[in-house]
Amino acid sequence: MRGPRVLRGVAVVCLLAAVGAACDEDPFRWDPLPPAEYGTAPEPFDASRLETLTPIKHVVFVIKENRTFDHMFGLFPGADGVRIGMDRGEPRPLTRALETLPTDIKHCYTCALQAWNEGRMDGFATISEAADRYAYTQYLPEDIPNYWRWASEYVLFDNFFASAHGPSFPNHLYTIAAQSGGTHENPAQDPELLRERHERTGLFKSWGCDALDTAWVNVYDSEGVAKRVAPCFDFLTEGDLLTRAGIPWAYYAATQWQNGYIWSAYSAVRHIREDPEVWQAHMFPVDDFVEHARAGLLPPVTWVTPRFEVSDHPEYSMCHGENWTTRIVNAVMESPHWEDTAIFITWDDWGGFYDHVPPPQVDDFGFGIRVPLIVISPYAKEGYVSSELGEFSSVLRFIEDNFGLTQLTHRDREATPLLSAFDFSQEPRAPELLPLRTDCTGPKFPTARRYQDG
Repeated sequence: MRGPRVLRGVAVVCLLAAVGAACDEDPFRWDPLPPAEYGTAPEPFDASRLETLTPIKHVVFVIKENRTFDHMFGLFPGADGVRIGMDRGEPRPLTRALETLPTDIKHCYTCALQAWNEGRMDGFATISEAADRYAYTQYLPEDIPNYWRWASEYVLFDNFFASAHGPSFPNHLYTIAAQSGGTHENPAQDPELLRERHERTGLFKSWGCDALDTAWVNVYDSEGVAKRVAPCFDFLTEGDLLTRAGIPWAYYAATQWQNGYIWSAYSAVRHIREDPEVWQAHMFPVDDFVEHARAGLLPPVTWVTPRFEVSDHPEYSMCHGENWTTRIVNAVMESPHWEDTAIFITWDDWGGFYDHVPPPQVDDFGFGIRVPLIVISPYAKEGYVSSELGEFSSVLRFIEDNFGLTQLTHRDREATPLLSAFDFSQEPRAPELLPLRTDCTGPKFPTARRYQDG
């Protein structure tokens, strides 16, 4: 993989034509958008009248945080998992993972390349002391019983990868646009300025068009040249394709007054974030998802990202995070939409944890290190492990094929649509609600640093 070359001393910075933004005479200061309230609830919509390729009329795409396949499902029967990894050329057993880590594991772009180590998959422990201590761990079935139950009763993909090497920001952009706008990393911001803004306004960290005016991120061109730009882009998204086709959609995320707003990916898309009417028609508080689902208000396509505290991010409780996911899935199963819904649950990046499968390198951004994907649906095969190759753009490709849309980039054009998860000839399966766990030992909303890098 070619390493990027950083262009220094540039007076005028322009975003690449591929991401469609304009020039900025000062890349280090810009005019961020003011705060904007989310919408109240999606408008009711009868999805049954849509012509679709499959019986699926509703797609729910749930994106959680920072886990690999071997870390979560390395012991899953019939899946491509291991219990012994490789560390700098030597075997290293994977020990039992903790419910909550005392610290996050560094998982930047260059860290991911270091762990990947040209496909040898043995550099994970070299990144930091925390990585050496916690990267080579994995959960037992009883540690993640509901995740394990869904994988056992529905479909688990063991050849599914993060779209990009590196952390959350580029990967969350892939979940809505099949590209990252040319970014490998999270936006850089001054933590003291973030803390001051939070104490003064109550607003949490943003990675988008309403970030601090000093926020910046590197964008790389086709030659690997980096240019510093504001983290506010204007490329075409899956939401735009749906809107053009007259198909409603929604994005549920933490609000600007909640930890986890950084994963509200559309905040980084200027033509959506700057239009209050569009923003409020499609963006909703994640805390309202359960109520909206049970009321039958979900549109044909819905993205769901969590608040930080229940995201599975490793310095928070996996147990409480799994309970949150259970509430999301149960709400869909209790809704009038269940009989024609497909739920896709994945984790946005590797988070520093070990995985043994070398990701295919399809371009300068990825694929990134392998992550789990679980598909839950009345039409999902029962107890099936699929090795169909996939990444986040594959979920977009399923949406595009199912609802008759075009594609966005080479990623979703080349992606397979994950149809191996389904048997549309079978009798639709009844919902199977799972109980919430009562054995969580970590605090649900612990006191932790508020300005995480995701």
